[in-house]
Amino acid sequence: QCPGIEPLCLDLADWDATEAAVGAAGPFELLVNNAAVAVLQPFLEVTRAALQRSLDVNFGAVLHVSQIVARQMIAQGVPGAIVNVSSQASQRALRDHAVYCSTKSALDMLSKVMAMELGPHKIRVNTVNPTVVMTDMGRINWSDPQKSAAMINRIPLGKFAEVDDVVNSILFLLSDKSAMTTGSSLMVDGGFLVS
Repeated sequence: QCPGIEPLCLDLADWDATEAAVGAAGPFELLVNNAAVAVLQPFLEVTRAALQRSLDVNFGAVLHVSQIVARQMIAQGVPGAIVNVSSQASQRALRDHAVYCSTKSALDMLSKVMAMELGPHKIRVNTVNPTVVMTDMGRINWSDPQKSAAMINRIPLGKFAEVDDVVNSILFLLSDKSAMTTGSSLMVDGGFLVS
C-alpha cells in the first residue's frame, strides 16, 4: 500500500545482522516497533527457550532497533517519533501469559525511559496497547465463540480490535497531532482494562 516502504527480512534477535541492515536503511524520522512473539505456557511450565525467545523479540529487539534509529535521528538533528506496539496484557494478568505479559510490561517501562532520555533530542516515544486484534492470525485463534466469549464479555465495546483501529492509533502518535504526547500508553482495548 506504501510503495516507498522497503521491507527488511531478518532475525531481530541477531543483533549484528540487525545493526547492519537497519543501520544501512536510514535516514529515519519515524519508527514503529511491531515485531512480537507469544509463546503461551502455564507459569509452572515456562521453558527457558520460550523465555529467551520472548525477551529477544518483545524486548531486546525493540531496545536495539530503537537505539540504531534514535542515534541516526540525533545525528541528523531532526525531531522524530517512535511507537512501540505493546498490549493490554502489559497491564492485566492473563492465564498462560506469564512471559508475554511480563515482556510487554517491560516494553511499557522501556518506552517511558526512552521518552525521558530522548525527549531532549525532540524524539517522542509512546506505546499503543491493543486488545486481541483481528489479523489473519487473530481470526484463526479467536474465531471460536466459546474461546472468545470470556474475553469479549470483559470488553465494554463488545468486540475485538480491527487492524485499522491499531493503525490509526499509531498514525496519531507518529503525527504532529500528538506533538505534546510522549511517555504515554494509548489503550486500544475497547475498555477491557476498565472492566
